Amino acid sequence: MLEIIKEPWPWYVAGPLIGLTVPALLILGNKSFGISSSLRHMCAACIPGNISFFRYDWKKEMWNLVFVLGILLGGIIAGQFMMNSNEIIINPTLKTELAGYGITDYSNLVPVQLMNFKSLLTIKGFETMVVGGFLVGFGTRYAGGCTSGHAIMGLSNLQWPSLVATLCFMAGGFLMANFILPIILSC
Repeated sequence: MLEIIKEPWPWYVAGPLIGLTVPALLILGNKSFGISSSLRHMCAACIPGNISFFRYDWKKEMWNLVFVLGILLGGIIAGQFMMNSNEIIINPTLKTELAGYGITDYSNLVPVQLMNFKSLLTIKGFETMVVGGFLVGFGTRYAGGCTSGHAIMGLSNLQWPSLVATLCFMAGGFLMANFILPIILSC
């Protein structure tokens, strides 16, 4: 059984399981699926002050913080005890392209050559991790939610703003992966 959990699940199993989260949350407690709002809840709980954005009853959203804690703990458990020891399978064409940028180690979920503490002190590492992280956070707040909230929850509720946000996420991801990232990696 543990071997089944360690292997990647096909889309036709993982997709419906993720999709069934939406009606389960709605039926069980009229809750919306989304992760980015949990940062606001944490700040509202931890930052005393008169910032109007953080003045609301965050305790009503405690379930969301428990949900995010479960994701964090699940990731830690999976990373420590359930990692597949085989090299991550990557399309040969992509492997060749990435090798041109010096990315050759596929032993982790992220490229070791890019995502490590040593590269954080380089311009390329700072751009990809810190500036990229800030832009993702800013975009999430500006769009009123993250990709999971809009693409999974918003689209299933037929919300027009979620369709616009999801299309913009997809266009931005396409532009980043095909045009901007190659420039950053070649520097």
